[in-house]
Amino acid sequence: MLLPIPEVLNPAQLEEVQRLLAEVPFQDGRYSAGKEARIVKQNEEMQQQDARYDRLNRIVMRSLVNHPLFQQAALPLRVASPFYARYRPGMTYGDHVDDPVMGPMTGRYRSDVSTTVFLNAPEDYEGGELVIRTSYGETRFKGEAGSAVVYPSHSLHRVDPVTAGERLVAVTWTQSMVRDAARRELLFELSEAREALLERAPTDPVTAKVSHSYVNLLRMWAEL
Repeated sequence: MLLPIPEVLNPAQLEEVQRLLAEVPFQDGRYSAGKEARIVKQNEEMQQQDARYDRLNRIVMRSLVNHPLFQQAALPLRVASPFYARYRPGMTYGDHVDDPVMGPMTGRYRSDVSTTVFLNAPEDYEGGELVIRTSYGETRFKGEAGSAVVYPSHSLHRVDPVTAGERLVAVTWTQSMVRDAARRELLFELSEAREALLERAPTDPVTAKVSHSYVNLLRMWAEL
């Protein structure tokens, strides 16, 4: 499932995030890459040891993990600390699949769902599209500032070269309560139907049946 999520961050939050990112030190993004990804990764990432990293997370990650669409789509069990990445002219991230297991040895997690949060406007740079390969072909994303896109971590994807300007994003990974991507998509669609019915006909017996089906499927498939 590829799901764009609009308005994760509001204009005031974006302004603060961009101000902080203009101040912080960045390093070669290959330091955080695995052996294969290091070959195709050409970007810069904020140094997580910087004191401003926690301030950024309080804005970006708090807004993301509390967003209803993110909750519905990812069904998060664990959400990783993000990387704040910068792409300048000539920088790119070639075709790759995200590592299946990430994190330090004391806090390992399975990467089921990847999320990119766009931190500046698409007009601020040329190129730099996030390209995700699906069974139906390639899907390209160049999101509005403050929006996000959620996609399966097993998807082959890339960031096209930036040819002008600067691309700013936050990237994070989620271990879902529901490991199987097809089941997560089914639950998401059922959840959308459930929410619509609860709003339009909360006392209808059909609403109760849909709600019970969603709840019990989640109970059946959740891994905690």
